[in-house]
Amino acid sequence: MKEMVVVPTALPIGLHWLKKPAIDVGVTWGVPWKKGALGRESLKNLCLSMPKNEKHVPLQSWPAAFWPDGSIKWSTHSVVNKKNSDIQQGSLATMTINQVTPATEVTERLTVQETEEAFIIDTGVIICTVNKQGKGLIRSIVRRNPADTEGTEVCSNGELVCIREQRDEGAGTLSIREERFTGRTLSAILEQDGPVRAVVKLDGLHQASHSAREWLPYTLRLYFYAGLESIRLVHTFHYDSNPQQDFIKGLGIEFTVPMRGPLYNRHVRFAGDSGLFSESPKTLHTRRTKGKYRDLFLDQVAGCAVKFNPEEDAYFLNLLDDSATWGSFRLVQDSSEHYGIWKRTEDGCAWIKAAEGRRAGGLGYVGAEGGGLAVGMKNFWRKHPAGMEIGSTATDAAALTVWFWSPDAAAMDLRHYDTKTHVESSYEGAEELRATPFGIANTSELTFWCTAQTPGPELLQRMQAEAEEPSLLVCEPTYYHEAGAFGFWSLPDRSTPAKAYLEERLDGIISFYKEEIEQRKWYGFWDYGDFMHSYDPVRHVWNYDLGGCAWQNSELVPNMWLWVTFLRSGRADVFRMAEAMTRHTSEVDVYHFGEYAGLGSRHNVIHWGCGCKEARIAMAGLHRYYYYLTGDERVGDIMDSVKDADYSTVTLDPMRAYFPKDEFPTHVRVGPDWAAFSSNWMTRWERFEDTAYRDKIITGMDCIKRANLRLLSGPTYGYDPATGLLSGMGDDNWGRHLAISMGGPQVWFELAAMLEDPDWEDMLAEFGVFYNLPKEEKDAFTGGLISGKLRFEHPVLSVAIAAYGAYYRKDPATAERCWSILLENPFGCVNLQEEADQVTYMTELNEIDWMNTNEASQWSLNTIIALELIGSALPERAN
Repeated sequence: MKEMVVVPTALPIGLHWLKKPAIDVGVTWGVPWKKGALGRESLKNLCLSMPKNEKHVPLQSWPAAFWPDGSIKWSTHSVVNKKNSDIQQGSLATMTINQVTPATEVTERLTVQETEEAFIIDTGVIICTVNKQGKGLIRSIVRRNPADTEGTEVCSNGELVCIREQRDEGAGTLSIREERFTGRTLSAILEQDGPVRAVVKLDGLHQASHSAREWLPYTLRLYFYAGLESIRLVHTFHYDSNPQQDFIKGLGIEFTVPMRGPLYNRHVRFAGDSGLFSESPKTLHTRRTKGKYRDLFLDQVAGCAVKFNPEEDAYFLNLLDDSATWGSFRLVQDSSEHYGIWKRTEDGCAWIKAAEGRRAGGLGYVGAEGGGLAVGMKNFWRKHPAGMEIGSTATDAAALTVWFWSPDAAAMDLRHYDTKTHVESSYEGAEELRATPFGIANTSELTFWCTAQTPGPELLQRMQAEAEEPSLLVCEPTYYHEAGAFGFWSLPDRSTPAKAYLEERLDGIISFYKEEIEQRKWYGFWDYGDFMHSYDPVRHVWNYDLGGCAWQNSELVPNMWLWVTFLRSGRADVFRMAEAMTRHTSEVDVYHFGEYAGLGSRHNVIHWGCGCKEARIAMAGLHRYYYYLTGDERVGDIMDSVKDADYSTVTLDPMRAYFPKDEFPTHVRVGPDWAAFSSNWMTRWERFEDTAYRDKIITGMDCIKRANLRLLSGPTYGYDPATGLLSGMGDDNWGRHLAISMGGPQVWFELAAMLEDPDWEDMLAEFGVFYNLPKEEKDAFTGGLISGKLRFEHPVLSVAIAAYGAYYRKDPATAERCWSILLENPFGCVNLQEEADQVTYMTELNEIDWMNTNEASQWSLNTIIALELIGSALPERAN
């Protein structure tokens, strides 16, 4: 064997844990690369290096995106972190990605066998059989057992369950009936087959138990890692029905767990606020439980198997026979502030309240002699009403059900809040009522462990912590910045009073929203992850009931603000905020099929309520951050699904209220519409090297170059999705602030780096310099072709592209205007951590009565970019 030699390159790349694992876990994460820094063939030689113990740990690596020259732009990697592994023994502070030649070999690998009916995944610890079609997802999970060549089955019959509530309203009457559905898989794909990580994707529908009806399409992925007993599950369902009649009463996944041995050695666990609900169908608690039996009772609660002597313990065993047998247990998190636990002996008997609390940990377990199944749900209480139910524990097979939506809560109500729109009074976007949930989705995440015995309390709590916040490796902020990940943004810099002043304000805005999520309880299955739009100081509430002023729905790209804040800071709390917003806005606010496929709904009281369905809300540019940082396949699916979103504008012209049908298939604004399309096309191009979408970008750019005033013209064009041609309709037909406040500049900056087109770069700079010029200078430049102040509203929205113009053209006057705009804005004048007043609403609240998310997002994002591009022009004293 050749001696291992470290290849001298720009490596190593420092890594750190976003959250250090407390349990054996598989980890997948992404790494950006400068153009030309990593070739395709070099990818297989990457490893984790631990200088402390001079170990090189092999990775499973694959490309996530490419530069136009064919080099790697983003790579994705998987590794297993186990107790006493080389990763754990090495110093995490110095763990790096490096190259070694020859490539290190994986010593512990998983295998996948495919049959006509199933995929059989063997991690070395568990063997999971996944059905490729039909009823049931997981046929069985067997844990390897050195004493038994066939192993021990710990789980079987995993299947999706749904309860449909149908409502029929007549003259003063309401008829309600329920129907049970289970998942039926239509297609199965093995997306990865090791050696470290395997991924199985299942797509299907929920089928009625007693009829032919099918509804609620689902996509489900199962993730396996070599040497682990755990499986990660990502579940997405889509709504495809009539919200006036078809209500989802319950939605979850159910498993069958074998129950072996005596009842008193069977165990049920639920994670509470900080401890555990630990019981058995046959608790050792009786009025005679004293002495050694009390000690055995303590052992039982700790999860230990207990033994009795039939002769010596005959009396106590008779007491147990006489005591109640508790067959079923349930936990319901009915709000972010309350959960309850109930149990009962058998069907037909009352449910007895066992415990109550505030925020359950979202982990349940059922097991017996030979092992059991623990399941943890991410964001369990945040995405209420959630639940867990364990039944039939006194039989040979218990049922463990995890409810994404608990049937013990009211059914989902996806109807709109009104029967008409409120454009003038409430800032709703269109006169037509298009408030439909048809085509929206929601994604939930589970982790389950197939154990050899009942875990003790400490291990269960570590499982709960991992399920709640899965471990993740990330690069250092300095590396993301050096690699140019996601365009222009600055690292925190407090080297001058003025820069320190701005960093304080940026931190204050993030802190305000982090606290506001909790203070206002922005939680719930359909709401968690989103912010609200604007504030009502009279009632001391956000405008939850005021049309287009309620939920934000990615308006003015708070997603980008949060992600850039994470990149520059490395803060775990900001990552979780951005992650939650990505999950929400990419699923709930977007149409994944149907008439509006590839479009999303503008801000509203109901997330899908506004009549404006626009590409900017669904654009890939909002979600690329999460995909490239984590390798999340579900977000990858969503980004690719919008690559042809421009065709949906033929059905629903975004400018229909202003331009009648004419010779063009549809009309679009260069921003936010074409900017959103270009983000979708750029993402398709860089991920799959699909040059057809690159060419579509170039076609649009060439059309803009030929316009009378280039990027300043329009901004509305006639548009043909089939050709990508933009046809000019004049130089002054709409305001330009929307072109630059919905993520357009951020997308275009990255495109400039990929295309290396000096004309495009100059057009961006020209637009940025022009936006805030005095009117007389604008008129002199355009010959008066663009008139009216309203064409260039809200200067704070322009600062990113204006700062680019100042940087590109070395224009100090434009740089000075940028800093004046930012520093004179309310967000630049006050420290939000000191600004809040205490008021009384339902309870005492901290309030900033002029707050709005549009400006908070844009001021923050643009300040971060300006500090990078024109930081040297910042006045010495900002305040």
